[in-house]
Amino acid sequence: MKPSGNDSSPSTSASRPLLLDLNESLQLIETTMGESSDLVVRHMQIGKTPCAALYIDGLVDKETIQNFLLEALMLEMPSKRVSTKHLYQIIKETSLPIGELKEVDTYEKFFKHLLSGETLLMLDKVDKALAASTRGWQDRGVQEATSESVIRGPKEAFTETLRTNTSLLRRKIKAPELRMDSMSIGKRTQTDVVVSYLDGIADEQVVQEVHRRLNQIDVDSILESGYLEEYIQDGQYSPFPTMYYSEKPDAIAAGILEGRVAILTDGTPNVLLVPALFVNFFQSSEDYYQRADIGTLIRILRLACFNIALFMPSLYIAFTTFHQEMIPSSLLISLAAQREGVPFPAFVEAMIMELTFEILREAGVRLPKPVGSAVSIVGALVLGQSAVQAGLVSPAMVIVVALTAISSFVLPSYNIAIPVRMLRFTFMILAATFGLYGIILGLIGMVLHLCSLRSFGVPYMSPLAPFVPKDQKDVLVRFPRWGLFSRPTSTSKQNETRTNPKSKES
Repeated sequence: MKPSGNDSSPSTSASRPLLLDLNESLQLIETTMGESSDLVVRHMQIGKTPCAALYIDGLVDKETIQNFLLEALMLEMPSKRVSTKHLYQIIKETSLPIGELKEVDTYEKFFKHLLSGETLLMLDKVDKALAASTRGWQDRGVQEATSESVIRGPKEAFTETLRTNTSLLRRKIKAPELRMDSMSIGKRTQTDVVVSYLDGIADEQVVQEVHRRLNQIDVDSILESGYLEEYIQDGQYSPFPTMYYSEKPDAIAAGILEGRVAILTDGTPNVLLVPALFVNFFQSSEDYYQRADIGTLIRILRLACFNIALFMPSLYIAFTTFHQEMIPSSLLISLAAQREGVPFPAFVEAMIMELTFEILREAGVRLPKPVGSAVSIVGALVLGQSAVQAGLVSPAMVIVVALTAISSFVLPSYNIAIPVRMLRFTFMILAATFGLYGIILGLIGMVLHLCSLRSFGVPYMSPLAPFVPKDQKDVLVRFPRWGLFSRPTSTSKQNETRTNPKSKES
């Protein structure tokens, strides 16, 4: 496929060199833009040379254009007659007090700079234009993260503006080795994408693989990082995510410091991080701001909740349908009494409750915030109580579904909770068909599938499978900060030492 760096403009004439005649060039530009109302063309004359400044209204800072571009050209340029070629060099080298100035020689580059919020200056009888950085569109300021709330730690989140996001990373990692490789993807959207990593720490093979996959994308539009994720992820048909994303700068900075590669996309606050391992989705940035024993306890609790959210309904179905002998007698009598008036088997009962809860969850997310929380809470209480009183489900099933739902909310990463929701129904079907044997067969199949996955060449279950003893200090348990003296070998093949283990006095 054609590399995205060679994306062409929608116009068939986009790759043509700029015309010498200013009027013909402006006519071509206006025709290509469809005489759009937001295209501003400011005609002027410097000495005897006609020229024009072009920009898109709404994408530029008009104050910058007025004070540092038009004023410099119209009031401070020499009044004596000079040749057009000499005038172009004067403007380029000495006259414009703007930090970023680029030379443009084709319409492809012209439209890219124009539609990125820059002002283009064109002179008659000159087949080049100057692109001045005057970006100044309205954007959302740095606010608190909405999907990853923490009690202790930074609360700032990425925004939809790419340069704001790169600056947030620069504030966290003040190292000259931090690389920011830029590219544009999408023939129509020309979306800016930045690949960020630490040179000398990140695995060069992973960095090259990220660039290779991104350069192979040949598509019209990239509107969010989820577009990129689907194009470059491993395990296209796996329910488990092989790419991690976060809207917190500290979480992405911590991943980069471990040797991972971040992919920032203009227009979205969600930043991708690769390679992503299974254990990464159970780790939160807050784990490293608390004491080691508290972080370890919370991490073990998350793993326990993962198993509860995945297996609780299927175990209830298996025990009550096939393996009643495994239930204590007093509890079995109580469950039998509760289910006496229920007309459905345990599997149908569990499916009704799980589907009802999924509907309530989606309704709570899509509705406005003040209404959504009320609908989800009231709906769960009213429907649960009404279903028990109507004899459709047993009280024990309501407890099982509620505990399953609460456990799924404990997982810190939203995209690891999605496969749990999907596989929960699969295990329920297996439990209703084969009992515990079906659950065990499903568990074996899931583990084999997880062990077969890779994320940018790194085994998905690393450092558990393959087992790496020295990397176990930050998996199920978290060692104190002075004990995390080396980076994970699965993500960093060079410069593994990040602290001196002897710095902690005995």
